[in-house]
Amino acid sequence: MDKIRERLTSLRAEADAAIARAETAEDKVKKLELDVLQKEQEIASLQHKNQTLEADVDSLEAKLTEHKGAKEDEETHRSASEALTRKVDLLESELDRSEKQLKEVTDKLRQTDVKAEHFERQITRVEQERDQWEKKYEDAVDKYNKSKAELDELARAMEDI
Repeated sequence: MDKIRERLTSLRAEADAAIARAETAEDKVKKLELDVLQKEQEIASLQHKNQTLEADVDSLEAKLTEHKGAKEDEETHRSASEALTRKVDLLESELDRSEKQLKEVTDKLRQTDVKAEHFERQITRVEQERDQWEKKYEDAVDKYNKSKAELDELARAMEDI
């Protein structure tokens, strides 16, 4: 009986040790399950964060593409603006030259108008002189014809004598 008691004591000790090991194992399992649950929550959180970051990356890539397009448009507009600025400068210089030429032509036109008025006055004076000379000529022709007629009459009268 002593052996049985010893055996029972030893079995009880083994059972107590097994129970203690089982409790320790259960505590470890609970801790590990809790760790697994925390890790799963962390994984879910990280997956959500990853999805958010991927969406942000897609959004940023779209903005980058948009900004690249805007930059290209800006460069195109800048080059067009520079070309237009050069054209405006060229047109302004041509306008300055044209205005200078217009001023010169206007001055020449005024001088020509003055000369034309001078020549018109001379023509008017010369025409008046011509008209006077024509009148004098007509008067002289009339006098000549009268004198000739008188001379012819005088010659006939002398022939009749």
